[in-house]
Amino acid sequence: MGDQMAKAEEYEKKAEKKIGSWGLFGSKHEDAAELFDKAANSYKLAKSWDKAGANYVKLANCHLKVDSKHEAAQAYVDASHCYKKTSTNEAISCLEHAVNLFCDIGRLSMAARYFKEIAEFYESEQNIEQAIVYFERAADMFQSEEVSTSANQCKLKVAQFSAQLEQYQRSIEIYEEIAKQSLNINLLKYGVKGHLLNAGICHLCKGDVVAITNALERYEELDPTFSGTREYKLLAGIAAAIDEEDVAKFTDVIKEFDSMTPLDAWKTTLLLRVKEKLKAKELEEDDLT
Repeated sequence: MGDQMAKAEEYEKKAEKKIGSWGLFGSKHEDAAELFDKAANSYKLAKSWDKAGANYVKLANCHLKVDSKHEAAQAYVDASHCYKKTSTNEAISCLEHAVNLFCDIGRLSMAARYFKEIAEFYESEQNIEQAIVYFERAADMFQSEEVSTSANQCKLKVAQFSAQLEQYQRSIEIYEEIAKQSLNINLLKYGVKGHLLNAGICHLCKGDVVAITNALERYEELDPTFSGTREYKLLAGIAAAIDEEDVAKFTDVIKEFDSMTPLDAWKTTLLLRVKEKLKAKELEEDDLT
């Protein structure tokens, strides 16, 4: 480790000296780039992640001096992956630089990939609002490059987080759109009932029984097999419990579904919101009688 650290510092010193020296335009930056690259690698081997990241940023700057934007973008990505271990903010900042460069040179699928990575950084930090922004950007860019599978993965993240922030209509539109797209693709057909279930749960959170009933009718038209699924039965059962303002019935419907297909944390959270609203209504009714 100590040996790698000493090597890294030596390479970095030489690179800085090279930049400060007189030389033919471009050549000194190319020579310095090689040294910064070696310095960054040695810092990585010494597990000195901040210094490795800093040297990749210096490497990116050398590449930019000679207009090698692709190489500069890649150096920023490498910097980000080092900073990931020590500073999320630095890691995101480096990926932002990389994305701008990939956009400049028309490498949109690379830009999309790193927009998605920025979104995942924000997700890991529980910064849901920013995660949504970057998953949306990634989805748009994947879509423009016709990488539909990746675009839909990002859209589903937007739908998931939007519902958490109580932006239910936005979530409904995404789940319904992806369900429609998936109907005609054999490999994706099996996922349709899951997307419609998620859209239905978002409808339930809005608390409009008429809208829920209309949605279930539309889903039957969209996919005639849906009315025979347990997902449909769950949504219809909850809609009936809400209509009757019956918390016990609501609980029984959920328990029956959960005993066969355990509900994930997202669905549980949203259904608890529905239950709380239903309980509040029931208490109101009791107060009035």
